[in-house]
Amino acid sequence: MELIQAILNRHSYRGMYLPDPVPREHLQKILEAGLAAPSGCNLQSVHLVAVEDPALMGEIGGMLHKPGFASAPAAVVVFSKLKYAADGHEYRAQDYAAAIENMLLTITDLGYASCWVEGYVRFYENIAEKLARALKAPQDWHAVAYLPVGRPAQPVQPTAKAPFEERAGFNAF
Repeated sequence: MELIQAILNRHSYRGMYLPDPVPREHLQKILEAGLAAPSGCNLQSVHLVAVEDPALMGEIGGMLHKPGFASAPAAVVVFSKLKYAADGHEYRAQDYAAAIENMLLTITDLGYASCWVEGYVRFYENIAEKLARALKAPQDWHAVAYLPVGRPAQPVQPTAKAPFEERAGFNAF
């Protein structure tokens, strides 16, 4: 798939997943794409954990309370660590956002579906802390997002986007 096609074909998928396993080599490509993302001041404040073990996926699925996300045969959990640049700034959100977008595009390119699950992980029922414990993360690394990965059981439906002219322009707002 060409890059522009992956960009235009990527849509959030919140439905059920087929049980087909995701090969480790595909998960590695997804992780490599995430790690290739730009990092503010090269702080590299992102750590990625691919989850493929069925028992661990079941444990994580029990935390999520979302049947679609819990049905995925694999997932990537995105961790972030507070690191400061020499000038005192930190770029965690930018770093993990860039990593997630690279992974979502790679997931699409490989023929899988996913969804960027962040707010639910960070703000609901201490899911971030539960994920960190389940994945044995060091205390200074925080789970910030969950990306289910698998073949969709239903067609992926794109959401409506406002027309280009309402959201972009040339030379002036």
